[in-house]
Amino acid sequence: MNSQPTRKPNAREIAARIRGEIAAGTFGPGDRLPGARAYAKKLGVALMTVQNAYTQLQEEGLVEGRAGSGTYVCDPAPGEQAPREAALRLTELQAQVARVSAELAGLVERIKQLEAAVGPTEGKPGA
Repeated sequence: MNSQPTRKPNAREIAARIRGEIAAGTFGPGDRLPGARAYAKKLGVALMTVQNAYTQLQEEGLVEGRAGSGTYVCDPAPGEQAPREAALRLTELQAQVARVSAELAGLVERIKQLEAAVGPTEGKPGA
């Protein structure tokens, strides 16, 4: 039996989840996202956390808030990129950034190992 409490998602993770749902077609243009209060309660997070996630998605151009009505997936104007394609591209970009970050971390570790093997270079000619 797992007695550890489940970690609650932060705003970035909630935005990524909804972005993935838009990319998968779960939410399409014109669809209303879950109400922030109810969604916050469902996830066990503060209302502000969900509002921050929705704000992030709004800044990305995926959703729009309508006063007194809720948050909706944008319905693109003719010639504009649809939210689903934008969400797919953002999701792919995030995966690429994660991959590059992991590779960079590996390179940093290799450099540290090389420096440790070579020893300090301060004060040596040509260094």
